[in-house]
Amino acid sequence: MCLGIPGRIVEIVDVERQLVMADVEGVRREISVALLGITTEDGSVAAVGDMTGQSGVGVGDWVLIHVAFAMAQIDEQEAEETMRALKLFSGVFEEEMVEFGADGELDPLEVLRPSWASNMPGTP
Repeated sequence: MCLGIPGRIVEIVDVERQLVMADVEGVRREISVALLGITTEDGSVAAVGDMTGQSGVGVGDWVLIHVAFAMAQIDEQEAEETMRALKLFSGVFEEEMVEFGADGELDPLEVLRPSWASNMPGTP
């Protein structure tokens, strides 16, 4: 499963290497925008490959980040909705896992452990 996190570009770090600084909820990380290109100050797009007709990204733009790569440019509304959904679902998932193992009848890790592993020496 791929999870894209919305972030806002706050600084162009290196046009040649296609690196920018992105802010995600106050945390700043250097990411690559090589898949999108960078819009330079003169309005041209600096890119790794031939991106004719494409508009790159620049400071203030929102992008969807996966494993330190900007995968797509998004608007601010989509960024807010995505972050809200991620926060909602991450909390729900954590609560479900706690409840899943809280009744004492079922250990979540036991469900994931193959049945043959319990017969192995040293396996709890």
